[in-house]
Order: sequence, then C-alpha cells, then structure tokens
Amino acid sequence: MSEQPPLPFREFVLKLHSRCDLACDHCYVYEHADQSWRGRPMTPSAEVLAATAARITEHARAHGLPRVGVVLHGGEPLLAGPRLIRAAAGILRAPLEAAGIALDLRLHTNGVLLDEPMCELLLELGIAVGVSLDGDRESHDRHRRYADGRGSHDRTLRALALLRRPRYRPVYAGLLCTIDVRNDPVAVYRALAAQEPPRIDLLLPHATWDEPPLRPGGARHPYADWLLAVRREWVRDGRPMGVRTFEALESTLRGGPSTTESLGLDPVDLLVIETDGTLEQADSLKTAYDGAPATGYDVRRHPLDVAARHPGVRARQTGLAGLSATCRACPVVGSCGGGLYAHRYRSPGTGGADGAGGADDAGAGGFGNPSVYCDDLFALVRGVEAELQEPELREPELQEPEPRQRATRFAAASADGAPADADLVAAVARGRGEPEAVRALAEAQSDISLALVALVLREAARRAPERTGPLAALFDALEAAAPDALEAAVAHPYTRVWAVAALRQEGQDPGGLAELAAAALLAAPEGALPADAGVEVPLRGGLLRLPGVGVLRPPGGVAGAGATVTVARGRPDGDWSPLRPLDAPGLRLLLDDADPLRDVFEHPVAERADAAEYAAWSAELAAAWSWLGAELPEYASELAAGLRVVTSLRPDPGGGLRSAGARHAFGAVGIARPGDPETLAGLLVHEFQHVKLAALLDLVDLLETPAPSPDGAGGVPLLPVAWRPDPRPPEAVLQGVYAHLAVVAHARALARTRPSTRPSARAAADRWSAAVEDASGRLLGCGLLTPAGRAVVEGVLGALNSY
Repeated sequence: MSEQPPLPFREFVLKLHSRCDLACDHCYVYEHADQSWRGRPMTPSAEVLAATAARITEHARAHGLPRVGVVLHGGEPLLAGPRLIRAAAGILRAPLEAAGIALDLRLHTNGVLLDEPMCELLLELGIAVGVSLDGDRESHDRHRRYADGRGSHDRTLRALALLRRPRYRPVYAGLLCTIDVRNDPVAVYRALAAQEPPRIDLLLPHATWDEPPLRPGGARHPYADWLLAVRREWVRDGRPMGVRTFEALESTLRGGPSTTESLGLDPVDLLVIETDGTLEQADSLKTAYDGAPATGYDVRRHPLDVAARHPGVRARQTGLAGLSATCRACPVVGSCGGGLYAHRYRSPGTGGADGAGGADDAGAGGFGNPSVYCDDLFALVRGVEAELQEPELREPELQEPEPRQRATRFAAASADGAPADADLVAAVARGRGEPEAVRALAEAQSDISLALVALVLREAARRAPERTGPLAALFDALEAAAPDALEAAVAHPYTRVWAVAALRQEGQDPGGLAELAAAALLAAPEGALPADAGVEVPLRGGLLRLPGVGVLRPPGGVAGAGATVTVARGRPDGDWSPLRPLDAPGLRLLLDDADPLRDVFEHPVAERADAAEYAAWSAELAAAWSWLGAELPEYASELAAGLRVVTSLRPDPGGGLRSAGARHAFGAVGIARPGDPETLAGLLVHEFQHVKLAALLDLVDLLETPAPSPDGAGGVPLLPVAWRPDPRPPEAVLQGVYAHLAVVAHARALARTRPSTRPSARAAADRWSAAVEDASGRLLGCGLLTPAGRAVVEGVLGALNSY
C-alpha cells in the first residue's frame, strides 16, 4: 500500500533571535528540559533566511496553499534589530508574492523593546504584533522578570500604550497570557481587557507527568475553575474581544474546527525553523525532554514534505486514532482533543498516576497518555458546555459545523448540480404555510444523508475491505430491489447524526452501516431480496439498534465487545422497545425515546416513557395538533410535511420549558412534555422553524464570510438580541429571528383563544414582535447578508407585519 501524502504545513515559526532579554522562570525555551538553544547562533544567516523563504514557497505551491503564516519568534525577536527584521520580511515576502501566495507575517514579543520607531517599521512592513502580558503588575511580575529580579510590567505597558494608538492599532494582534492559578482570575482578566486587545490567548503553563503543574491545596481542576471565572467576566462584558480558548471550545462543541493546537482533533500544521536552519516541531515539546522537538532535518538540505513525514509530526495529525485509549473513550474528546501533545509526556518507567488523567498503562513512557491537565480539560469543556445551554425557548446552537461545506457539495451534486433556487428561498423566507418547500428541503436532506452514508461506506471499505465487501453488496441489492426501504432508513433523523460523527472519526463506527442495512432489510417488500439475505449487526451497549424501528435486547444476555445479532427476514427474537406512533389526523410522528443516538440536543433526553407517560404524550400531541389546525393552519401544514420524530427530553428541574433542534437531525425536535397542549403547539412550531432554516443553510449561503480585519482578528460582528444576555454572531441571530416569528404567531393565537390570559399573551406577542423587528434591523445593517439572506429577513418582517 502506498504511503498517504503528507498534510501540508500552513504556519511557520521562524526564530529571529535565540536569546532573550528577560529571564522568565516559566519559559519553555530556557527553563525546561531541552537546552539546544545554547549551541545555536543568535540570529539566522542570510543563507538560512533565503532557504526558508524558498522552502516555504515551494511547499505552498506544491500543496496549492493560497496563504501561509509566519511568526517571527525567539528568544526575543526584537533583539534582532530593525535591519534584520526588515531584511527577513523582504526575503520571506518576495518569492511568495511572485507565486501569488499571501503571507500573514506576525511577530511575538515580550514588549520591553517595542518603541515608536519599531512600531513605525512594523506598520510599514505589515507585521502584526502579539505581546505577552500575564495580567496586573503582581501577576505579570511573578514570572516575567529581568535576570536581576526587576519586573517587566511597566515596560510592557508602555509598549501596549503605543499599540493602542490609532496609528499603530492595525498591527496590534493581541495578548498572550500564561496562567498562574495563584493569580486572581478576575484581576488578570480586567488587566488584560484594559489594554483593549483584539484577541487574548490564555495558555496553560507547560507541564508533563514528570513535572506536573502547580495545584494549590491539591485542588482537582484549579485551571478549569480559573478559566471559567474569566469566561464569566468575559461573557458578562459582552465578549469585547476574542478569547481563543473559549471560542475554540464553543466551535468544537458545535461540531466545528478548533483554532488552536491545544484543543480539538484538528491535525497539527506548524513547523519551526531555528536560527541555524534546523527544522523542529512545536516549541512546547522542549518541556518534555532534551531533543524532543528535533526532526534531524535542515531547511537548506531538506524539502518541507520530508519534515511533514516525520513520525513525530505524523503522530500529531492522526486525530482520535493517535490518542490514548482513555482519551478515545472520553465523552469530551472532540473538544479537548487530548490536550496539548507536550502535556501528555511521561518518561519511561515512571509508573501510573492517580485520577482521571492517569496513563493508560502503568509505567508507559512517551506521549501515549492523557494530558497532565486531563481533569481540568474535562471540567472546562463541561463548564463551557453547560453555560451554552439555557432552559426555555431559545435558538439552539445551529452554527455551521465543519462538515457543512462537504454536505453542501453533495446536495448540489445530488440535485444535478443545481443549488437551491430563488423560489425555494422565497418560500422558506415567508416563514409559514409552505409545505411544498418543506418537502423540497426534506428531499435535499435525504440526499445529503445518503451521500454521507456512502462516504462512511467508502472509508470503511478502505480500512477493512474484507469485512465491508458483503455489506457493500447488500447496500447495492437494497438500492436495486428495495430503494424506498433503504431511503426511509437513511432519512431517519439520527442517521445523519451518526454519519457525521463517523466521518469525523475517519469511519470508526461502521456498525451504523449494518444497522441501516438491517432496518431497510426488515422494511423491504416480500420477495424483493433473496431468502438468505441477512446482515450481522454489532450491539450498542447490549442493544440492537435499528434506525426508525426501535431497539432490541437479545435473549440470553448477549452482550460484550464484538457481540452481534444476525438480522434477516422478520424481526429477531428478544425484548423489543419499538418507536411508537404519535398520530393525529393528517400527522404521522414517532416518539423516539429508545434510539441510543438520540441524545443530540442541548438538553438531556428522557428515559423511555412508560405506558401512562406514552398515553399522556399521545393525548397532548393530538390536542396540540387539533389546536394548530384551527389556529395556526399554515404552520400545521409545514409540520405535516417535514416533522417525523419527537424525542422526549428530561423536564427542567426549575419548572421551565425545554425544547431544542439539532443541526444534523432534520425532521426531529426534542421537547420536554409541557403538560399543556397549547404550549406544546408553541414548542413544536418554534423548533421546526430552526429545523427548516438549518436545512436551507445546507443549500444556500445566507451570510457572507467577513473579511479579516487589519489586525487579523477576524471580522465577525456580535449583535445584541432581546432573547439572550450576550451578543450573538449573525447566523445565530438569523436563527433566532426566524424561529421567534413562530413565537409571535403563537402568542397572537393564544390572545385570540384564551380570554383568561389575553392581556399577558398580547403583551408577549408585542414584546417578541419588537425583539424580532429590532434584531432583523441589526441583521440588515450588519453588511453580511447575501441576497438570499436578505430575502429571508425581509420575508420575516413581511410575515410579522401580517400578524
């Protein structure tokens, strides 16, 4: 089998000076295990700079990269002086510009040498500047001192005062703060915020299992507690600047990419060029052992693809497969990503560790361990996750996840290359009474799910062709002889949820393919397939899952790793928990309180309903449907066209309402049964608005991607809304506007039909109407709506005025 091509490097750290004018006691370059700096020249030669520029250009052209980033680093890069900085910038930029490749050039400094002439030079050269600041004077000077013990806080603040000037603001990239849990988190945040940075990076101090981090009083997760305290202040302030750690976690929790090497499962794409031209992995590895970041390659003698194939680099590009068994089994691994690679290190023979962050095998050496910050990362992810969840009616986090562009291409291909047309956009924009548009969205979603399943099948065949071949043959037979049965299984709302998760894990859950084939096999017409057609289906937690059908506990306690059940014609024997109907005249729904993959909402799902609870669901749904048919028939027609599954959620302990949609589960909503039919009707129409708009976003862009700001921090504005305490990005505001249109309609209908609560219902309708109108105006003024997005907002306003 041929070797897989290397993943390209997109970011480069060029060491412009190997010494520093400070003696910070937490510095990974000078104070940790690797001491290679001692044998290196202070600055790179002209030969090294020219070779670096040529290699980066060669690498970017070979991999078709439109842009690369280079960070001028050290030691302290400003020690190199203005002449070398100017020369380095020119040498790097010339071949890249000639090749049509953009260069994002940055410099990271402690700030003590940053004066006005240097700011002028950086402004002229277009070099963005990041500055290290650990907070207020006491916090900063705890570590960032001169060799004689003097603190550097005052000099750093003088540099930041320059960068805050309007003239130099374009080169102000942000602040980097290394956490010390002995420092007051709120005081540190306030000191950082006072410098008006466009972005803040909050970094865990480098540590390993050999040299664990400080934990005052033996606290289990003090770094998570510290970061969450900062996050609360940041949210309370309205998120005045970007904070990379929090934004990366929010992105990964929604299924998107990370923006930092420290979190998430994205492959590493960074390479370091030392002053002597040697190529190294990330500097953080210097904290592990002497020589840990070395590759053995040199920029003058080796193309960068050689370094990309280095085993150490490859190990940090394998995603979930490259993590320890403990990490792979962890529920937050998609966001945590196992933590920073260096923080997993344990020298051979040092034994196991206590707590959740222990090594997989006692005495195991190397990087095959959970992070030494495992407990902190777990608590941090769960803390951010909890803060993103709120009871009552609200817009679910339906931001665009990483696989969306891939799914959009499939949707276009499935429709013979035709994207969503203007008529479909206009119909969805009207917000109600468009069952044909909902059916079109449902068909497109089915196409997307089918394409994703095909990708999983392809990945499974690549990994294990001998096991996947019979399954692929069965899919071919089902597609030929029982296409409706196969399509129904694939269109089940939680099929796409599974497929997206499987693709993120590089096809690591092929059992879902067998589940789909088995469900289709049971629904196939009699005689459509050979009598001996069957499939072995792996169990999930001792249960056989059949999407859209239910789950079965096999007789005789069949369970354990690798346990399977063969499904052929007719349901296997065992204790069945089928999905049960919630039917009403003109509506066919399933109550899915059994599927192991249904737990995709922002609130926890309920256990399977007993007979009494199922009867209550049936009666309440029938009454809600009757009310909708009489009072909001336009919304009822859309529900009948597209809603297929209701999953019951656990009730809110505080007695509030709970409902949600899920980004990859078209046709499903999650609801905690409210106990009142008219309230249930409101929850249904509100959440289905989210479902419709999410489906449209798979087919057409409603918002432009904003151009980066001059400081490189990104240009996504945050807009205040009445239904959330914190400002929201435009797509979340669009979701809220569209969904709250149904809230207004529901409140107006209540005002007509409930005399006892008519004043409060009218007040609610007026309040939500004003909120939608205000948020719509902010969207129209944000400059990011595409013509289709503007049509949706204008459609909402038109519908709002008709109530």
